Amino acid sequence: MFARKLAAATLATALTVLPAAVMTGARAQAPAQTPATGGASETYRLLNLFGEIFEIVRSDYVEEVQDRKLIEDAINGMLTALDPHSSFLNARSYRDMQVQTRGEFGGLGIEVTMENGLVKVVSPIDDTPAARAGLKPNDFIVQLDGEAVLGLTLQEAVEKMRGPVNSAIKVTIRRGDQPPFDVTLNRAVIRIQSVRSRLEGDIGYVRITSFTEQTDSGLRDAVTKMREQAGNKFKGLVLDLRNNPGGLLDQAIAVSDAFLERGEIVSTRGRRQDDAQRFNARAGDVLNGLPLVVIINGGSASASEIVAGALQDQRRAILLGTRSFGKGSVQTIRPIGNQGAIRLTTARYYTPSGRSIQAQGIDPDIVVEQARIEVTQQGPQRREADLRGALRNEQARPAQPGTAEAENQPEAQDYQLARAFDLLRGVALYIQRNN
Repeated sequence: MFARKLAAATLATALTVLPAAVMTGARAQAPAQTPATGGASETYRLLNLFGEIFEIVRSDYVEEVQDRKLIEDAINGMLTALDPHSSFLNARSYRDMQVQTRGEFGGLGIEVTMENGLVKVVSPIDDTPAARAGLKPNDFIVQLDGEAVLGLTLQEAVEKMRGPVNSAIKVTIRRGDQPPFDVTLNRAVIRIQSVRSRLEGDIGYVRITSFTEQTDSGLRDAVTKMREQAGNKFKGLVLDLRNNPGGLLDQAIAVSDAFLERGEIVSTRGRRQDDAQRFNARAGDVLNGLPLVVIINGGSASASEIVAGALQDQRRAILLGTRSFGKGSVQTIRPIGNQGAIRLTTARYYTPSGRSIQAQGIDPDIVVEQARIEVTQQGPQRREADLRGALRNEQARPAQPGTAEAENQPEAQDYQLARAFDLLRGVALYIQRNN
């Protein structure tokens, strides 16, 4: 049996039924033994009960219902009752998920989960209709085209948010204590460029938006190009994992491995002892030991937390930002013939120090809340050079138009990112002075 594991933040829908976590190959497994508390006869009795109720609904419900819908809904109900990340994927949803993990899918561009019967936004995906409309992590979607979300399963809500490209959908949002408000979004083909990069003077910046099949290669290419461009002046890298909901497990491992010379990256433990797996780094650091700062926040989930936890525990990076989402489980995708697949939580994952971050999240080394940077207005400042008769500095150089610090400030409005660059410059300067 073919199976792939997900370590994703949540159910991404296509809008995003995106990978929810980490994916790896998995062998077929024998079914677990029937619990001693029940026994085979009890199981058959309960199955007969299901069959009896199925026939009653099929024959007496006020409207005719297709058998397929009843069965699929029953299966999905069984799985979603286990935890928020287990679910049934019909054939269409399964095909969508396979497309999404390759980095392209159709929808609104938001990663979502279900909380208290409502659809909760984990994070909008960069440069998508949801991101451009201003949707934010922790927003709740309470209505879709005027229809209440309460009472729908996550999969049903996702299906309603899908539709033809360029078609519109009105989404009612509840944000904090504000009154609910409507946002109209036009569906689009979502192409995820999972790695974005740029060089800020002598420091590299890489943002990973999700972990797809192209993430590791995209990261290595980006770092190589920036190092070639900066030459010997290259001082280090800021890795931005904010609002990254997760993705493929093997890509999270590969990204962690890119910065580590040795040591454990992550381990997973399932129901049976022989299900345990441990993943270790191979020699080779794309930065050759240069400083690394990783930014996380409440939208950093699953595969993002694997990377952050590995680099933190192995003391390879300084984590800055706010506490991560806290999804510490692994989902396995198991195809069911040509009927679709089930997404089943099969393991928990642990950081190298043995931490389970399930429902806890990862705390950054330096807590920096997001804030808005404003330049305060000050009166004229008198300096020594302004005093009458001040001594001349024989070593004075011609005034330069702007300081290097001002020129290299990354996106002045992004307070967390600005602090990350400041931190990395400080670490790099300290290393340089002590070598």
